[in-house]
Amino acid sequence: MLQFTRTKIILILLTCFAGIAVAMPNFFSKETVASWPSFVPKKQLPLGLDLQGGAHLLLAMDQDEIKKDWMNNLRDESRKVLRDAKIGFTGIGIQGSQLVVKLAKPEERDEAIKQLHKVRQTIGSAVLGTGGYDVDVSAGTDPGTVIVKPTEAGLRARISNAAAASIETINRRVNNLGTSESTIVRQGADRILIQFPGLKDTKELKALIGETAKLTFHEVHPSLSAEEAKQTSIPAGYKIYPGDKSEGPSEYLLREQPVVQGDDLADAQPGFDSRTNEAVINFRFNQSGARKFGNFTKDNVGKPFAIVLDNKVLSAPVIREPILGGSGQISGSFDVDSSNRLAVQLRSGSLPAKLTIVEERTVGPSLGADSIADGKRAGIIGGIAVVILTVLAYGTFGIFACVGLVVHLILTLALMTLIGSTLTLPGIAGLVLGVAMAVDANVLIYERIREELRAGKTAISAIDAGFQRAFVTIADSQLTTLACAIIMFWLGSGPIRGFAVTLTIGILTSIFASVTVVRLLISFWLKAQPKGRIQIVPV
Repeated sequence: MLQFTRTKIILILLTCFAGIAVAMPNFFSKETVASWPSFVPKKQLPLGLDLQGGAHLLLAMDQDEIKKDWMNNLRDESRKVLRDAKIGFTGIGIQGSQLVVKLAKPEERDEAIKQLHKVRQTIGSAVLGTGGYDVDVSAGTDPGTVIVKPTEAGLRARISNAAAASIETINRRVNNLGTSESTIVRQGADRILIQFPGLKDTKELKALIGETAKLTFHEVHPSLSAEEAKQTSIPAGYKIYPGDKSEGPSEYLLREQPVVQGDDLADAQPGFDSRTNEAVINFRFNQSGARKFGNFTKDNVGKPFAIVLDNKVLSAPVIREPILGGSGQISGSFDVDSSNRLAVQLRSGSLPAKLTIVEERTVGPSLGADSIADGKRAGIIGGIAVVILTVLAYGTFGIFACVGLVVHLILTLALMTLIGSTLTLPGIAGLVLGVAMAVDANVLIYERIREELRAGKTAISAIDAGFQRAFVTIADSQLTTLACAIIMFWLGSGPIRGFAVTLTIGILTSIFASVTVVRLLISFWLKAQPKGRIQIVPV
């Protein structure tokens, strides 16, 4: 157990030196690090909201608006389905939380129900036993009426999709400022938490977020431009939309009623055309969107259609061929960057919903500076106390344990820096707890060595047995803590996850430092001792 091959020694030392190199920038200012040579690591741990200050917003989604938009879409789609099936109706209206269809001929009710099943979307997973539909279609109490009613599971799925789309939209807008330190997470069913470190005023963040993206696909007027419409008159059912790109028209004349809504878009990814090798966007609709868009493109080959986000035209590509399979390509004057950006915008625009601020506050940088200063002070005092007590209790072996603690801290900071973890007050608590666990591991090893010495074993045998037999206990305790950290990361969010990440890294580095590094130091020390004069931890 105390024998190390040359390869193992080199690997252990390289790991320690690599950790020092990666963690070193965190002990210097950004200006000093910027002046270092290019081959030297310069990445630093970003500070969280509680350490450097910033803005905190909690947004709530308007569930009534989501439900209203959904009911309007169901009404329009139900009307179209019945017309295509040549089933007459005298009215389709929204009454409360359901859609009531009144048929012209009551005897056609069964066929109408069968046709209206087309407006349903599957949700959940049939394999897991959670499959179902987002709406129920059933016969009404009056003859000749059909009820289309959203299910609770369908509404939850709509809210969940809207929250995910809103988070992507906000992320895209925030990241356009060049920051990767913001935190945008979902809380509960319909709330979104935004934390933006370094921002002093929430007004800036609210202005940045603006309105939630609303994505729609519109028909472009076949013969009249926006400028011509301004000079004459705008045709009924059309509206002028501003462009969102420097190239192309600054305004577009589009049919106000969209062909497809953004909530019908399932996915959008950047790619390349296999024939021309030009940058394109590959998109995919859900069943409802595929049916609507397929019919539109079949009737409008060679004509442009507009993609509108936040009431601005992102692109107006030409339909080259009918898109009947629910997926297709958007081509145009794209480069790689613009195709990536447009794909993100398309994905982010699915089912927009109004967001209202329910909680707003700012954390000043002075509070963050105080927290850092208090953390440093507590760390220094605690570190000195640990060193003194460990050396007093275990003598030379206590010094080895303290060296292991330093290695543990350096490797923890290095791994946090590599993965881009944000340092917060809970993260600092995780660092302190990691130190405690590393000390505890050494205490277990040294106390086991004492027991072996009391049993009459020689010094080398006692050390070897102490490391071997204490390792099982150390592994058991650390695995228990690791299980708790995994659960906190899985179920928690924000600071809780930060604490869980720091704690997990601390578990891994403490085992390496306490068992491997300290054992290597003791091995070197034993080889340097004259035979017969080995003195280890006092019994």
